[in-house]
Amino acid sequence: MLDETTQPSLLLRVRDSSDEDAWREFAGKYRDLVAGYCRSRGLQPADCDDVQQLVWMHLAKGMRGFDHDPARGRFRDYLRRVVCSAIARHFARPDPANRALDTAMLAVTPSGDTDTDEVWGAEWVDHHYRLAMQTVRRTFDARSVAIFNQLVSGDSVAALAEAFEMTEQAVHKVKQRIRDRTAELIARQVREEDRLYQASGDPKKRAADGAGS
Repeated sequence: MLDETTQPSLLLRVRDSSDEDAWREFAGKYRDLVAGYCRSRGLQPADCDDVQQLVWMHLAKGMRGFDHDPARGRFRDYLRRVVCSAIARHFARPDPANRALDTAMLAVTPSGDTDTDEVWGAEWVDHHYRLAMQTVRRTFDARSVAIFNQLVSGDSVAALAEAFEMTEQAVHKVKQRIRDRTAELIARQVREEDRLYQASGDPKKRAADGAGS
């Protein structure tokens, strides 16, 4: 059974550019990833906003024409190419009204080329961690989540055991449970994202995905 955060129909729904709810959800899901990558590349806030607009505008066009191709690879590779092309176009054309994404750069080779982009890789990991933690916060008690967050922030097990009046062993158990669940969620999110991206142009798989959602 799919976790509620995977939202298996989203990548299929955004193929319809008139589905405003889907695009609002999609933009909300990936906005922080795109913005974080832009900031990591040294873009100013105004530039980040302009790049975001280019990205969403051209994703709306590009995803509408997807054809099924397992060799397409990972969705993260496709999105990175869109973002990088949008950044390049943003700075290449001084007139914002004439800036457009180079659709020729959207083709993704079977092997992809994102492995060498450590900045994008780090932002992608953070993105899926944020999504997983949304589920963790809904499904674990607030006390356990607070303990985990403070451990991630650098607080010691001993200090937290004292602060929350529990044993160090209990603190370790909280950490392990949430860490394992987070890893499980991230793996599931990535797996479903890539599966639906690769199948987004196949009518039979769209029907199967819709029936199972």
